[in-house]
Formats: sequence, structure tokens, C-alpha cells
Amino acid sequence: MPGRLLLPLLAVLLSVRAFAAGDGSAGIVQATQMVTGYFDPATKLIYAAGALCGLIGAIRVYSKFSSGDPDTGKTAGSWFGACVFLIVAATVLRSFFL
Repeated sequence: MPGRLLLPLLAVLLSVRAFAAGDGSAGIVQATQMVTGYFDPATKLIYAAGALCGLIGAIRVYSKFSSGDPDTGKTAGSWFGACVFLIVAATVLRSFFL
């Protein structure tokens, strides 16, 4: 008796699996559109982080310069480099993926 139920159940499961497999290209296209839709807000967020980094860096460099610290140039270079890296990284990633 269990063998009689197993065969139809197996046939139903295989047909459902074949129906669910489908093409798959529609899912890939939808995923690509979703990912590329996030690039504009992410790029703007990285630009905002670069601007914030620049403001914090300017304040830190000014405070070091005002106190007469001798390594002001090194600090300014590192903060400026961080800002440039954020801006260039956002631009390169955007141009690479879009």
C-alpha cells in the first residue's frame, strides 16, 4: 500500500520542481536592477562621508597648527589622502559596475 502512494507523490514533486526551476534569467535581471539601483544612494553616502572626513580633518589640522605641533603637514596629508581615497573609490566603483 505505501508503494502505491509513493509513486504518484514522487511524480507530483518532480513536476513541481521542474515548474519551479524555470528560466532563471528573469531573476538575474531583477537582481541586477536592484543592485544597480543602490549605487546612486551609496555613492552619495560615500561622498557625504568624504565631506565629513574633510571637515573633521580640517578641524584637527587647524588645532594642531594653532598649538604649534611640528607634524601638522603629516596630519594634513593623511586626512587629505583619506578624503581623496573616498571620492576616487566611489567614482571608480560607480564607473566599474554601471
